[in-house]
Amino acid sequence: MAYGEVDQLAINTIRCLATPTSPEGSVNQETKHHPNIATQHRKEFNRLTGLSIQIDATFKANSGHPGAPMGMAPISHVLFNKFMRFNPKNPGWVNRDRFVLSNGHGCMLQYALLHLFGYELSMDDLKNFRHIDSITPGHPEAHDTPGIEVTTGPLGQGFANAVGLAVAQAHTAGVFNKPGYDLINNYTYCFFGDGCAMEGIASEAASAAGHLQLGNLIMIYDDNHISIDGDTKCAFTEDVLKRFEAYGWHTQHVEQGDTDLEGMEAAIKKAQEVKDKPSVIKLTTTIGYGSKLQGTGGVHGNPLKEDDILQVKKKFGFNPEETFVVPQEVYDMYHKHASEGAAAEQEWNKLFEKYSGEYKDLAADLSRRLTGKLPEGWQNKLPTYKPSDPAIASRKLSESVLEAIYDVVPELVSGSADLTGSNNTRWKSAVDFQPPSTGIGEWSGRYMRYGVREHAMAAMMNGMSAYGTIIPAGGTFLNFVSYAAGAVRLSSLSHQRVIYVATHDSIGLGEDGPTHQPIETLAHFRALPNMMVWRPADGNETSAAYYVALTSHETPSILALTRQNLPQLEGSTLEKAIKGGYVALEDKNAQITLVSTGSEVSLCLEAVKYLKDNQGITARVVSMPCVEVFDAQDKDYRLSVIPDGIPSMSVEVMSTLGWEKYSHEQFGLNRFGASGAYKDVYKKFEFTPEGIAKRAAATVDFYKDVKPLRSPINRAFLQLI
Repeated sequence: MAYGEVDQLAINTIRCLATPTSPEGSVNQETKHHPNIATQHRKEFNRLTGLSIQIDATFKANSGHPGAPMGMAPISHVLFNKFMRFNPKNPGWVNRDRFVLSNGHGCMLQYALLHLFGYELSMDDLKNFRHIDSITPGHPEAHDTPGIEVTTGPLGQGFANAVGLAVAQAHTAGVFNKPGYDLINNYTYCFFGDGCAMEGIASEAASAAGHLQLGNLIMIYDDNHISIDGDTKCAFTEDVLKRFEAYGWHTQHVEQGDTDLEGMEAAIKKAQEVKDKPSVIKLTTTIGYGSKLQGTGGVHGNPLKEDDILQVKKKFGFNPEETFVVPQEVYDMYHKHASEGAAAEQEWNKLFEKYSGEYKDLAADLSRRLTGKLPEGWQNKLPTYKPSDPAIASRKLSESVLEAIYDVVPELVSGSADLTGSNNTRWKSAVDFQPPSTGIGEWSGRYMRYGVREHAMAAMMNGMSAYGTIIPAGGTFLNFVSYAAGAVRLSSLSHQRVIYVATHDSIGLGEDGPTHQPIETLAHFRALPNMMVWRPADGNETSAAYYVALTSHETPSILALTRQNLPQLEGSTLEKAIKGGYVALEDKNAQITLVSTGSEVSLCLEAVKYLKDNQGITARVVSMPCVEVFDAQDKDYRLSVIPDGIPSMSVEVMSTLGWEKYSHEQFGLNRFGASGAYKDVYKKFEFTPEGIAKRAAATVDFYKDVKPLRSPINRAFLQLI
């Protein structure tokens, strides 16, 4: 536990490297740009003179948050150099320790550490902090930067991601570890601040982690008493450790977080020894330690001024005339630890090779999972349906898919936010993921009881997916996916293969009424980039939704599923549905195209007959289970589905927002629903064959003299990025 001058030099280097600086210390007050760091490329290390890199030029002013990196430099040094096991040359090693920076605004701290330990993060990359197309964005993004595990920034999300990473480690160990083969034994570490602690998602996730007894999870709470509004005494005066103790966590407090390196090391060691509880270490720090504004809100998100930069460098032992300094001793120290991590991976590889000889099938399964590929031929298990098969609610059809594939897709881990019986997310033989000590499950269990914690469920699934051995699916009502919207957005942004099973998808849920009936929800999530929103109309479309969701490695999916029964369609097949939209009923003489989703497709098919028999109008029907997948098809195919020459009308018991991309007119519900039996609710809003036919006839009449009539697919400019 002895710490010397090199350790302090390393800590000061982290502080300076992670603190955005400016040549003049000037600030654009209008745009609140913070000064940026000036650096050199890794290949220029030959320009080292003495203990530092001499930087020839400084970088123009930019932005950043210097306070947390300066305050958390000591604990970062202790954690990364004394405890964490990783190999910068292979950031994807499965048994590496995971680190999450939940207070992601302090990301220059993490970027500095990654650079110093030898990840593929050069000095030029640091120099381009917060610049367009750099790999050092303003908050950590997993798909941009080597060594970043999860995308953080919105406070509390990273905290819940860390819980998910710990869940995935415990489950993976439960499946693959055998006597003498402790293959998966990594820890998940997470820094979080007062802002994260205030967010409700952190409370949800902390409660879940305490119940699950995740002894592999160690959180470090940056107790610096500052948030954006200033001193936390204005809004946040609770005893955080008592809260965590009530959740079932092991708690510790290191009072001298700026200087007590021995205390920090002892606390982490103690946390590692606690195997039946997650641990939180309250670390009382001084934000912006060393700055003239230390301990105040002025250093949270504001740049240091020129005179402050100079005195900080002098105080920490650096030449204030030099723009930036990384002493060679620091590189040597951190590269030595990185080499120890590489050696640990080599030992792990030897262990895995021996394991492969004794547990051949398990070894092959783990290796396959790490590639992201699904088992060969798994799709042959997907259920298919004939029109003569009985009408079934799509939530039950979803359950049938899970029942059919759970044994051939062993990485699929399902769950629900306390709605298992309604979401139909549990296959009959499923074992719950629970601490064995509870007597109600096993670490190897594949069914998650998330409790009434929709937001934490979504964020935990992001962490579970990021671990690399699990494909998580989690259920709630579609309307309450909105509770989870912050984490759902990050599923998309961070390219995680997460499946949201969202049942009770419309006014068709009936008696629970407007509080439960989603109206705007699909429009919201269809507007989200890199998200697939599926609303299947029958069994084949439900199987197609799962097929595309499971084979899309970097895109999450929302499956909007009905409570009410749906007939099996005449024209549907899995092959057609995986294109996102297809012709469910064709007629070359059609005068209108009805474009619909989910439960309204069968109503449109009934409306075709009503139109023909009562108004002499011929119609064709398009089922559009997923507009995002349909948009990815080539234009010729899309025009074959929604052609030029005849008007199209969309039909969906939701907001009409967005349907103008696929229809000339829209029949939807731009108000809240109503409580009552679902057939009565549909009748009230005229979502009946008669109501659809009436609007279809009006559409045909309105567009009869428009020649030529272009399909909505034919646009002057449609940007699909």
